[in-house]
Amino acid sequence: MRILTIVGARPQFIKAAAVSRALRAEPAFEESILHTGQHFDDNMSSVFFEELGIPTPDHHLGIHGGSHGAMTGRMLGAVEAVMLEHRPDLVLVYGDTNSTLAGALAAVKLHLPLAHVEAGLRSFNRRMPEEINRVVTDHVSTLLFCPTETAVGNLRREGLASGVHLVGDVMFDAALHFATIARQRSGILNSLGLQDGRKFAVATFHRAENTDDPGRLEVIVRALSSIADEFPVVLPLHPRTRASLVSRELLSKLGRVTITDPLSFLDMIRLTSEATLVLTDSGGLQKEAYFFQVPCVTLRSETEWVETVQCGWNRLAGDDVESIVRAALAAGRPAEHPSLFGDGEASMRIRRQLLEPL
Repeated sequence: MRILTIVGARPQFIKAAAVSRALRAEPAFEESILHTGQHFDDNMSSVFFEELGIPTPDHHLGIHGGSHGAMTGRMLGAVEAVMLEHRPDLVLVYGDTNSTLAGALAAVKLHLPLAHVEAGLRSFNRRMPEEINRVVTDHVSTLLFCPTETAVGNLRREGLASGVHLVGDVMFDAALHFATIARQRSGILNSLGLQDGRKFAVATFHRAENTDDPGRLEVIVRALSSIADEFPVVLPLHPRTRASLVSRELLSKLGRVTITDPLSFLDMIRLTSEATLVLTDSGGLQKEAYFFQVPCVTLRSETEWVETVQCGWNRLAGDDVESIVRAALAAGRPAEHPSLFGDGEASMRIRRQLLEPL
């Protein structure tokens, strides 16, 4: 079976690392990787392929920047051209980015079977571009690989039952595999002066709802600055986030926050696993915090990972300074840590399912 895997953004590289490793161990599969170029900075792209052992992409489109519609449209045409040339037996997409949507639309219009990894997630906020991408991709997919029971239930309520499979979370697979490697290779704690077991928080934010709204952006800056007066806060800055902070003259208002460039996956997983607290608007980092039993404060008013909130490990902070600071200072470790995301074998379940006739 010829599989075309489509990736474009940092979280997708991590998920693809786990699944591609499983696929390439099975002689029945011939995988080609298409990188749209959505994340193009070396710290956001090429270093991930090197660290995670993902083969060099067979196709690199170099498409990034512009509005959501313009970017997705350019990707759609270029992805379709690759599919017409190579005619894969199945197209594999991940998550909820513009790359996901472009790959899904190109596949379905060419009548190619489509598999969606991380299907069924819903924030129920249609103002989020990612929510639209998820919903559309799920409704045109042949196979829907769900990370949780909640995701399966979301699809069922939308009338989707055929091709739905509960497999667990492939990011949990990756976290288990790479955490040991990160402990051996990453020197990030030492370089940041955190080697002595000091209490510290890791913060990230990059979603348009936060970076493109001047009010929300200033709220997050003020909140992080206030929290950093209590204990160290490390903030790896997404390029778009940095640009927004610079354009609005907010970078200097972060106070004692330790700012870094985007970190490699091994450095980030090492930092997250040793943190006392995570503050983020990233769906992936919310999960990684949960994997490593680190309390999380989500810099949004809703999350697609509702299970982490329901069991007390994640708090939705809303959009005002006081609520974010209060949630951060009150965050603690609940007594129980339910197994929400499977057993680390999601990639193998996906591989076994792909061996079945479509």
